Parts: sequence; C-alpha cells; structure tokens
Amino acid sequence: MLVPDLFEEGCLLFNTGKFYEAHEVWEDLWRATAQPGLKTCYQGLIQAAVGLHHLNRQNLVGARSQLAKSIRNLQSAASRPEHLDVVGLIEQLTVVLRELPEKAPSDLGITRLK
Repeated sequence: MLVPDLFEEGCLLFNTGKFYEAHEVWEDLWRATAQPGLKTCYQGLIQAAVGLHHLNRQNLVGARSQLAKSIRNLQSAASRPEHLDVVGLIEQLTVVLRELPEKAPSDLGITRLK
C-alpha cells in the first residue's frame, strides 16, 4: 500500500467515527514518514483519533490528555498533507476539549436507566 493511501484510509475511518482504526492506520503512516514536520502532523492526527476513541469510551482523563497533545502537535507541525483542514480540525478539537465535563457521568452519581 502506498503511503498516501494510508493517509486517505485513515481519513475515511476517522470521518466515519472509527477512531481506533484510524489511529492504527495513521500509526503505520507515521512510522513510514521520514520528514519531521509531517511526522508531527501525523502524530497529532493519531492523538486526535485516540482522544476521540477515549471520549467514546467515557475515559475523560485519556480524552483530555490526548486531545490537548493533538492540538499542540497540529499547531506546531511544520508540514501538513495537502487538502487537510488543520485549522478547522484544531478548532473542532478545541471545542470538544473545552466542553468535556470534569467528571464522567458515573462519577456524578448518574446511574443507568433500566
């Protein structure tokens, strides 16, 4: 598989909410990339996917940590893939991070409905 195909495959998975799978594909891409600036951007994408995966599993500590790292790496990346809206992604991740509750619903005394 060509490296650009890994980027596109990860984007498709990410955009359909398959965050864990996207992170796996982008890790392969990250390993195959030699350019440091681009590698930083891919690391930010991986961290975004992992953060959103944690969020889906209600691991708020993991989500908060990974999303913050993702934003930092995406902001500092010297290179970015063509057609990737990094600014838009950073804005969206920032909103998600800002709106994360301090505690998981289970920590708030909320129980499951029967």
